[in-house]
Amino acid sequence: MTRSTPGRFHTKVITRGVEPSIQVHYRASKVKQYFKEGRALRTETTVNDTRDFGIGRRVTSENWDALLQIGHQINQRLLTAQLEACQCAPDATTLERVVLPSTHDGLPAPGLRFGEPRTMALLACLCSYQHLLAGLTNRSLRELIAGLIPGYGPRQMTYDLRRLRRKGFIQRIPRTHRYELTSEGYRLAVFFTKTYTRIVNPSLAELDPTLPNEIATRSPLASSWRAYEHQLDALIADAALTA
Repeated sequence: MTRSTPGRFHTKVITRGVEPSIQVHYRASKVKQYFKEGRALRTETTVNDTRDFGIGRRVTSENWDALLQIGHQINQRLLTAQLEACQCAPDATTLERVVLPSTHDGLPAPGLRFGEPRTMALLACLCSYQHLLAGLTNRSLRELIAGLIPGYGPRQMTYDLRRLRRKGFIQRIPRTHRYELTSEGYRLAVFFTKTYTRIVNPSLAELDPTLPNEIATRSPLASSWRAYEHQLDALIADAALTA
């Protein structure tokens, strides 16, 4: 993150007797998750301005029921997203369908190539919790991606939304210009992002041949890789296949 990264960020220091919490802000509303009295997980949505969701401010049974429905939906989407993030590994067929070009209802669906900077930025921004409140739009998602890829514009966002929809990551909310993530779309976005940031990037740094020996010896992965390369070179030399 840099100063130009859009969004609101909070840091909370956890001390003895203080329970951690998650807060997702959207306009004047928010969803909060915390441990109630340290015993039960509590998820609650607070709507401070009903117009955030296109609901009137008058106290009527119709507006009240609409607010209750929105609150239950947001709470459920947050819990569902958290559960899906724990079991996000796809099968080989699904993975192939995502990363390679395919067709959807007779229309081409360009592949989302793993490791490509634009693809990884796109999928990482899909994992943002702010989409759980009011869905995502061309503008809201584009602003997040532009914070990672300078110069990212509306045409690129339109193209990426099209391939996300054809790949089954998102679906349009009826009678709106907003989209929501599908269950499979969220799982795949989390899987790609976790794999790239927690496994691929750190591993490539440890496998760097220019990594100083004093650092490499402290890394089990780097030590094993260099031992493998040494044994492979020795096998090639014994077979008299060296250049």
